[in-house]
Amino acid sequence: MSNVCSNDSRIAPGAGGLNPGGEIQGVAPDTTTPAWSHNRMSSHDHPAVAKVTAALAEAGHQAAADRVRMLPAEVRTAAQAAAALGVPVGAIANSLVFRARTADGKEAALLALTSGAHRARESRMAELAGFAEVGKADAAFVREHTGQAIGGVAPIGHPVRLVTLVDPALREYPEVWAAAGHPKSIFPATFDLLVELTGGIAGAFAGEGEDGRL
Repeated sequence: MSNVCSNDSRIAPGAGGLNPGGEIQGVAPDTTTPAWSHNRMSSHDHPAVAKVTAALAEAGHQAAADRVRMLPAEVRTAAQAAAALGVPVGAIANSLVFRARTADGKEAALLALTSGAHRARESRMAELAGFAEVGKADAAFVREHTGQAIGGVAPIGHPVRLVTLVDPALREYPEVWAAAGHPKSIFPATFDLLVELTGGIAGAFAGEGEDGRL
């Protein structure tokens, strides 16, 4: 989320569309009323969340935009998010931002969307994304490139689209949850939808073990 997304100091070195009925393909209709549903937020409550909500709507996924939620408390680990939602930890889509460098020394941000049950491997990410080096990013770097704070980084809503990798393990879940720009905010998606929204590369870059922070 670091809401369902963010960076982890412990990381090892180193498209779904809408159905005619308006549902997210592969995602069950929102027919239940979770305990936190009264905390549903307006897209105008927080600038970063508003950008994410607008990006979903502009991409033609109004159903996902309408289901942006605000949890009662911040969730900064995949385990916390899973517990709050009552879903498996693997169904949490962590958004991890890394500092990457090209062979000629140019710096860029790399976004990795991982299952909450996995740890990102930096060497494998560099290989998949075509970078010479991938390493940890600090809070200032994350905010500069996403406009969002660690703990609430979303897959979208950034100043420019980031090079993105998507963990295929997320395909195992009919519905996954990602941060929506704030440590309390989340939205539902599918593996295919995350790939579509980000233009991401699907590839195995994560191993067993939780990254901890979202």
